[in-house]
Amino acid sequence: MKPQIRIEYCPRCGWLLRAAYMAQELLTTFSDDLGGVLLHPSEVSGRYSISIGETLLFDRKREGRFPEVKELKQLVRDQVAPGKSLGHSDKKEG
Repeated sequence: MKPQIRIEYCPRCGWLLRAAYMAQELLTTFSDDLGGVLLHPSEVSGRYSISIGETLLFDRKREGRFPEVKELKQLVRDQVAPGKSLGHSDKKEG
């Protein structure tokens, strides 16, 4: 069974479009590796977190910011397809 990403966002903050954009980016990049992306409206104001199963990949409050798409793709890749090249989105060494 392929892993599913969960993006929990605050609908009162107007973050649905941001969550949908990130879901689209992840589904495009990891079309063969993911079972889907769930957009979950949070009941907690200000919440924006991204997880795979029980593993929290990114939390807006903890980090003090939203994730960059490049950064998010790297975090997901490291969990679901460690050998996958992300092309220009890969970290530069050095």
